[in-house]
Amino acid sequence: MSTRADGPKSPIIQSRDELVEYLESGSKPKAEWRIGTEHEKFGFNITDQSPVPYEGGNGIGALLEAHHNCFGWDAIRENGNIIALSCSDCPIGGSISLEPGGQLELSGAPLKTVHETEAELRQHLSQIGGVAHQLDIGFLGLGFSPKWTLDEMPVMPKDRYRIMMQYMPTRGAHGLDMMFRTATVQVNMDFSEEADMVRKLRVGLALQPVVTALFASSPFKEGKLTGFQSYRAQMWQDTDPDRTGALPFAFEDGMGFERYVDYALDVPMYFVYRDGRYIDVAGASFRDFLGGKLEALPGERPTIDDWADHLTTLFPEVRLKKFLEMRGADAGPLGLLLALPALWAGLLYDKSALENAASLIAVWTDEERREMRLTVPRTGLATPFRGRSLRDIAREILALAEGGLLRRAQRNDNGQDETRMLSPLMEIAETGRTEADRLIAAYEGPWEGDIDRLFETEAL
Repeated sequence: MSTRADGPKSPIIQSRDELVEYLESGSKPKAEWRIGTEHEKFGFNITDQSPVPYEGGNGIGALLEAHHNCFGWDAIRENGNIIALSCSDCPIGGSISLEPGGQLELSGAPLKTVHETEAELRQHLSQIGGVAHQLDIGFLGLGFSPKWTLDEMPVMPKDRYRIMMQYMPTRGAHGLDMMFRTATVQVNMDFSEEADMVRKLRVGLALQPVVTALFASSPFKEGKLTGFQSYRAQMWQDTDPDRTGALPFAFEDGMGFERYVDYALDVPMYFVYRDGRYIDVAGASFRDFLGGKLEALPGERPTIDDWADHLTTLFPEVRLKKFLEMRGADAGPLGLLLALPALWAGLLYDKSALENAASLIAVWTDEERREMRLTVPRTGLATPFRGRSLRDIAREILALAEGGLLRRAQRNDNGQDETRMLSPLMEIAETGRTEADRLIAAYEGPWEGDIDRLFETEAL
């Protein structure tokens, strides 16, 4: 989740039109399209596999301070605590921030190719891993915490999380599980104009369950098997219906920037950031704020920064800001972290692949998409769909993505194109054996039901 830093106050919003213009201003010509990859991971104490608190000489705070000192990234602080790092002038890098339970997130820079994404991820894992090793901290890339209870999870010192912690349990049974015990990888993709945005949004929303199945890596909870391929995705089913889901309205006639603005205006807010602090306005709408009707800030009207903040607190399967965020995948090992941007670049940044993907999903009904999303967390690639399985659909979209990447023809210094990044997904689709299946087999086999073996064998 993004981190707010103090700076010059942005302009006060005068009308709804400015909210639409904000989204529309993200439109870019194809030559300027970029790929931004974000991933989260769980830190753990190597000595006893416990979660890492913020405090202490071997805590998350110390880890961020050490990274700041070693590599010179700018430190962002809140109430004196370092809560994020930024490397805005780096060609690859981006920012590092904290999720509520101490999950460490790399928000990568917008990059032209997946080869650059690979360099960025390898640099990040090398840097953060080297610092973490000195503090006896390791990292796991999984969709859901495999061992720790909710009560065992540390709480990061970010005021926005305090507000969310109070509000989330009022809207769903698993909001706190989502905050503290899940981890994801997502990809940010550009669009050229409104029609292009709508087509990419619809393809992204319809195919997220297939992506969830391909990237499933969270079969454990509190040291035991759950019966799910992606327990992370299951937690999202009962988190907050106001701000999650697959946005059925996006498939209706008239969908565009204005329709998304109308949706976002009525999603309850969490907070407003003023004078270096977060003010709790949970439950109020941005529409009320636009009219100066917030009870906590009577007469106060929002700025563009407030709108940008609010958009980050919406959690649909694909989120629209000045770009589109593809949000359906579990976190995983490096190969899968790279496979996600390759998949979406191949599907969305090639005209033929996008047209074919749009044709594929055009006949799917609202009820079919809904049922697929609800079923996939448990049954994954085996989920039946239109007389076939999601594994068959996965093969089809992977073929489209491969063709799209071949036509993109982005090669690295060794002459390799981006299709090599799809190899882990090709194997999963061919064998039907996901990362979750591999972990389940290890747990039931050589690990002999001992979840601590996962920390020994699967650390990033």
